[in-house]
Amino acid sequence: MAKLKYNRRGRLLFTREMKREYTILAPMMAPIHFRLMINVLRNCGYHFELLDTSNPNIVQEGLKYVHNDACYPALLVIGQFIDALHSGKYDLNKTALVITQTGGGCRASNYIHLLRKALKRAGLQQVPVLSLNLSFLEHNPGFHITLPMIRKCVAALVYGDALMLLRNQTEAYEVHKGESDRLVKKWTGILTGQFNQGKGLSLKQQDRNLRRIVRDFAAVEIERRQKVKVGVVGEIYIKYAPLGNNHLEDFLRTQDCEVNVPGLMNFALFKVDNRLDDIRLYGGNPLKYFFVNLLMRYLLRMQETLIAAIRTEPRFHPPTAYPHLKGLVKNVIGYGDKMGEGWLLTAEMLELTEAGYENIVCVQPFGCLPNHISGKGMIHRVKAADRRSNIVPIDYDPSATKVNQENRIKLMLAVARENLERSQAQKQGKVS
Repeated sequence: MAKLKYNRRGRLLFTREMKREYTILAPMMAPIHFRLMINVLRNCGYHFELLDTSNPNIVQEGLKYVHNDACYPALLVIGQFIDALHSGKYDLNKTALVITQTGGGCRASNYIHLLRKALKRAGLQQVPVLSLNLSFLEHNPGFHITLPMIRKCVAALVYGDALMLLRNQTEAYEVHKGESDRLVKKWTGILTGQFNQGKGLSLKQQDRNLRRIVRDFAAVEIERRQKVKVGVVGEIYIKYAPLGNNHLEDFLRTQDCEVNVPGLMNFALFKVDNRLDDIRLYGGNPLKYFFVNLLMRYLLRMQETLIAAIRTEPRFHPPTAYPHLKGLVKNVIGYGDKMGEGWLLTAEMLELTEAGYENIVCVQPFGCLPNHISGKGMIHRVKAADRRSNIVPIDYDPSATKVNQENRIKLMLAVARENLERSQAQKQGKVS
């Protein structure tokens, strides 16, 4: 068994021996994207396992070991980890945890310290915690982020966005229920196989794969009829994680809605763009600027490839290109609003309204200052910019009940259905 080793500050390290012996648990956020990414990490020689648990005990474990002022996603992620470690499923002396760390001003950067504190309180201090970040915040001898790994994970973002978008735009109308989900599973397997062989990564290969994916979804038999279209924006974890938003997407589907959740590519571009802005404004290493700018251009080309592939089938609506998305908020909110989702959240509300998804659920953890400013606080500006907007802000925390959240969303949907009926009546009147 691997020996426990610590650095000079007393932090438990993840060693090379642990890489061979340990199972690494990862929290679930975006189901489609994370299943692709977890397979990438497995292919790099790590024994990763994705936690998709969703039970009431997770919140209770979080409340037990995390103070109430902590961000709700932190409470959920830490609660999910502790719940898994207490389940008896894992060897506690051969299990590690991994968590992302942004390095920015968001409280998410401090999750890792809260997690280590929680493990110590729970008597699980022998469990190492890995930081997954691109800011070189922590070093572990047994865990290295390599360029091939980054390339595969970025490709997983693109494919994940495509699969999520096409699934959402098909599932609401499919004749044979479950067909969209089967296609997602099929392509997750195909893409994982390609990644393992070092394929599906170049722009040419991505273009070919994406066009095949689009054709597969276009072949699904659908019953096209008018439905309320609903977009979901907000804090990144609550926005994507079913555990965080009480399975919001599933609920909206039960209400006979077509759901649109903006993908992760624009968020990645937003973060890279912010790094470029910081270097321009405050100075920095010219070499760093060169490489960050190179990454920005590469990501933009990948997004262009995705958009072009989606446009090959008229029935699908592609995501908004990042330059246009940024332009939507030029006179609405300042680009200096960068904390959390920053101006991107406001831009996504305008993007959704422009695309016909004017009914929007804006989700955020209770007390999330960036989201309350650029999300809830900007609703009146968004409505002023586009009067079609029908937005409801929903807070999530341990004390918020699912019933109250869904009732507020139902009120928004009632208005949405009235607007849809009015629009259809006007069209019929013009035709007659």
